[in-house]
Parts: sequence; C-alpha cells; structure tokens
Amino acid sequence: MDSSITRSKEVPVLSVRITDHMLAVDFKDGRSISVPMSWYPRLLHGSSVERNNWRIIGRGEGIHWPDLDEDISVRGLLEGIPSQESPETLREWLSSRKQPPPR
Repeated sequence: MDSSITRSKEVPVLSVRITDHMLAVDFKDGRSISVPMSWYPRLLHGSSVERNNWRIIGRGEGIHWPDLDEDISVRGLLEGIPSQESPETLREWLSSRKQPPPR
C-alpha cells in the first residue's frame, strides 16, 4: 500500500481577532484557529492599537501588522509553527521601540 501526504491549497483569511492572550483567525472555508499570543512576541509586546492595525496580504495567504513589522502566514498557523524570530533580533526590535525620556 502506498501512502502520501497531500498538501492542501492555501486557505484565505477572512478575519482576525486578538486578545491579550490569544490570536484567532477565521478562514473563508469555515475553519477557525486560535494560538497563544506568546507564539508571536511582537504581537505580545504591541499595544492594542498596534495589534488591531492589521491587513490581509497576498490573496489571503497571510496577515501583516505594519506597526509591529510582523507577518504571519496561513501555512504557519495551520501547521502550528510559532514565530521563528531569534531572541537577538527580538531584543533589537524591543530596544528600537523604547522612547527617549522626556526633557
């Protein structure tokens, strides 16, 4: 008997919901998935205004947060892959977000 894994086509994003603890994505085929915010440190460290400023990219293949310089692919969500950002680049990004003290 022969067995193989078949990859399904990309499923376009319909909507995104974000709380302090969860990222939830609804897809056009009726599926929904939620993952912990800890999977995406840039979202976790973003303000609610920054988190809610997102747009669907491509033909629904991903989600982009311009204020946080974050992109999440549908494939990564469906395969359960959290952010692959290194601790070093996250530290650099967090450092670049710090505001200078008022004078």
